[in-house]
Amino acid sequence: MTRTPLPALSRRAVLRALGTALVACAAPRARADGLTLGAPAPVAVLHTLDGRTLSTADMRGEVVILTFWATWCDPCREELPLLSRYAAAHAAQGLRVLGFCLDTPDRLPQVRAVAATLSFPVGLLPSPWFGAYGRIWRIPVSFVIDRAGRLADNGWDDAHPAWNAARLQRVVGPLLVNG
Repeated sequence: MTRTPLPALSRRAVLRALGTALVACAAPRARADGLTLGAPAPVAVLHTLDGRTLSTADMRGEVVILTFWATWCDPCREELPLLSRYAAAHAAQGLRVLGFCLDTPDRLPQVRAVAATLSFPVGLLPSPWFGAYGRIWRIPVSFVIDRAGRLADNGWDDAHPAWNAARLQRVVGPLLVNG
């Protein structure tokens, strides 16, 4: 039996293949696949740009959207005005939106400029790891918590997680009716 020699692999090719394998193995944990619809939602705390601390633990009885975005993310910038208008239009029905920005502190002026146009509070996320929600690796991504504090929508499960009017009506609309 004659063996054909394998081509020599560059160090870069080996590292790239190893990196791809590691990402593939780590992705489920990074995405917090343990989040369960209908189960109590993990508590989320937002430290706002104006110095307030807002916790979903204090928002029982309200519908809460946690949205993760960045100023450099075009799909995020497209959905933020829509989400802001929806939040303002439905605030009286008990809708709260908390905006977690993934920008670094050196981009604070840009974050403040975007935040000034929004009807909901914004804060910088100090790390891409967000407790039981996992590593925020894809944006935009959002999670919805119902009035009883249960996870009503897991953004990791959506192939196209950016908000649009139809998705807001389908996911959030029914939760607001019962208020």
